[in-house]
This record gives sequence, C-alpha cells and structure tokens, in this order.
Amino acid sequence: MMAKTNPGRFFEDYSVGQILTHAVPRTVSGGERALYHALYPARHALYSSDAFAQASGLPASPIDDLAAFHVVFGKTVPDVSLNAVANLGYAEGRWLLPVYPGDTLRSESEVIGLKQNSNGKTGVVYVRTCGLNQRDEVVMEYVRWVMVRKNDLDAPAPETVVPDLNKVVPADQLVIPTGLDFTNYNFDLAGEPHRWGDYEVGETIDHVDGVTIEEAEHMIATRLWQNTAKVHFDLTFRPDGRLIYGGHVISMARALSFNGLANAQMIVGLNGGAHANPCFAGTTVKAWTEVLDKADTPAPGVGAIRLRLVATKGGEPFELKDENGKYKPDVLLDLDYWALMPQ
Repeated sequence: MMAKTNPGRFFEDYSVGQILTHAVPRTVSGGERALYHALYPARHALYSSDAFAQASGLPASPIDDLAAFHVVFGKTVPDVSLNAVANLGYAEGRWLLPVYPGDTLRSESEVIGLKQNSNGKTGVVYVRTCGLNQRDEVVMEYVRWVMVRKNDLDAPAPETVVPDLNKVVPADQLVIPTGLDFTNYNFDLAGEPHRWGDYEVGETIDHVDGVTIEEAEHMIATRLWQNTAKVHFDLTFRPDGRLIYGGHVISMARALSFNGLANAQMIVGLNGGAHANPCFAGTTVKAWTEVLDKADTPAPGVGAIRLRLVATKGGEPFELKDENGKYKPDVLLDLDYWALMPQ
C-alpha cells in the first residue's frame, strides 16, 4: 500500500535543476501584521500606518517585509528543510513587490547546488526560492543553503555543484516600490530625526535594548509561518532544546534595530546571512549594526543603505569574530541587508 504520510526529503532525494512547487498558498491579512507586532517590538512607521504609507506614495501600509519573507520561507520547509540539521546561509535576496493584506503568497524553489559532507551522513542543499502572489508576480527571491541528513548512508554522493553567488546585491539591482517618495517624510511620526546623510560608512550603532526569547512565543511565531521543521518543536528530535527558528532571531534583531535605525523603513535586499550559533529559549537577544555602504536611488528622497545587523546573546557589542575568523560564541546572527531610508 502506498504511504500516505510525508517523511520529508533527505539529501539523496535532491538533484540539481529539480523544481519544487511548495504546498498551501497563504492569504495574508491584517492579522499577520497584528500578531507580528505582538511577537516582536516591531514599530517601523511605514508598516504600522496606512496614513504614513500613503504620505510616502504607497496605496496602503504593506505587510512587514520580514513577515512576508517568513510566509514564503515557511512554505518551503516541508520540501527543503524538514530533515535539516541547520539553515546555513542566505544570498542574492531581493524584495520585488510590496505585499498587502489580501494578497495570497505561494513559493517555488529550484535546487541549484549539492555538496555531500565528508562524514557521509549529511550534505548541503542550495535552493533559489521565489515567492509569488495571486497574479503570479514574483514578490521576492532569495538563495539559501541547508545542511540536510541522509536517510540511506550508502546512497552515492552526487556530483558536487556549488553555485557562484554574488556577495552583494548591486545597488542598481534593488527594486524600489512604485510611487515611493520620501520628500515629505514625517520624521516626528517615524520616531527619529536621523536621515540617510547622517550615517557614515564604517559607523557602528549599539541598539541598546534586549529581549529574552520565550519558548511559547517562538513556537507561536513558527506555527504562524507554517514552518514545520522538527527541530523547532520536537524535543525528542533535539534533546538539548527546541532550536529557535533563525527567522525569529532575524525579526527580533530587526525590531531591536529600530532604536538607532527607525528610518531604515524597507528591506529591499539580502546580501548574505549566517546563523552563527544556535539560539534556545531563555536567551536574551541584543543587537548592533555596522553601516557598510550607501547608494542613491532614482526614487525621490529615497536613499539605500547597506547594513550589517548582528544579534548576540547579550555579549559586548561590535565583537564579531575571533583571531581565527570564527564567530564568537555570543554571536547568533550576522545579516547583511539593504534598506531604504529618507535622504
């Protein structure tokens, strides 16, 4: 009799060029925004107020860029990372269209690389994922790579294919939402006076605040994104603790960065990212940022700023790697992204 349940894919089940059409489209609503803002101290004005967004040239306030990312990401988990050991990194991410309440999101991925690890028990799978709306428009795209278990340890290793990925999304390839205009930007309502010209490349910002990760909130968030990865829920799968979904740490750090970067309104590019060390419940997350680059955009009053966002377990700010180039044990996340900011 044919099995009815899905054990998830293992490393030997992937092949380069394989197209994965992920199940269960999701129509988003204001509920996603309300719950996202309840789970994180998220308060960027453009994602909080229709009136603020309309004054900035958009038809309404979009769903938070990372909330949309989590929905798209969550669709991929049953096919890409259900049997993952860890999500290793990101590259070439771009937000191409805002997502508004009422939009329906679905995801598709292409396997673009495979590399079996030397232990013969796991391998790294590289996928390029697109999130699409109900009009089949691509709203975002990104590459990620995941370490996945083998089920059949005797399965032959595939030919190694490691994709050549851009380390940075070029500024001229960032997509600015149609109509976005920051020439009449209200800094008082946004919460801080600092504009694009006030930030210097090489500047570092300690975001000061911290939030302790709670077990229940993490599991609510991960279920909200319909992320079914076993390591986030099943203590028998990882007895040292439920691994906190890396996206939960990303959203927490981004929300904490409001203190010092309240006007970094929209994330439009994901250059790279690494979950440097595992995070478990009870960890107090703090964050700091380094300004890596700046660029003009064709949109009126809108500048692009490239930021390195680092989440830590409450360690000293501005310490990232040791003398051997290895992430320090207090570092949870190293995320390199582009954001849009009023000039």
